[in-house]
Amino acid sequence: MIVCAGRNEVFPFATTIGVGLIESAINLTRQCLFDKPEYLLFIGSAGSYGEHKIFDIIESKRAANIELSFLTNSSYTPLDNVLESENRFARNDTIVNSSNYISTNSELTKNFKEYGIGIENMEFFSVLSVAKQFEIPVAGIFVVTNFTDENAHEDFMKNHKVAMEKLTNYLVEKQIIK
Repeated sequence: MIVCAGRNEVFPFATTIGVGLIESAINLTRQCLFDKPEYLLFIGSAGSYGEHKIFDIIESKRAANIELSFLTNSSYTPLDNVLESENRFARNDTIVNSSNYISTNSELTKNFKEYGIGIENMEFFSVLSVAKQFEIPVAGIFVVTNFTDENAHEDFMKNHKVAMEKLTNYLVEKQIIK
């Protein structure tokens, strides 16, 4: 089953699950309880912490939930905040960080690279969490729409339409969709 966030990231071939960590976890859990899919492929946009360029396509099977306060030693968590799928579908080792907030401080976010984290997407950590709970193979495919800097929102809006077309074309090229 191919899933996406929704709102302005809607695809005719994907099921929308909601935006952010909470909506996506609730709606995907509901889906899995009533009609458990054989696999999950999450598709969507991402912000780059600097290494990946606008319109790059990144496949991943690893997600983190690390807040910016962690980078300044202002917080800690007792939770397992990095997850990895056993799925061999994804070819990239890029870790996707998820938060309910979009990062806009490039000086701070460049530190994510030290932890192997390359991009951020609001939903992927919850998708991996639900998939792990239900023992469903999972992967994600992302297109970079912006960098995590002060222009993040403007660049996201400016690049979003073309990015979604590039992501769809990539899925067709890889024969994931027709």
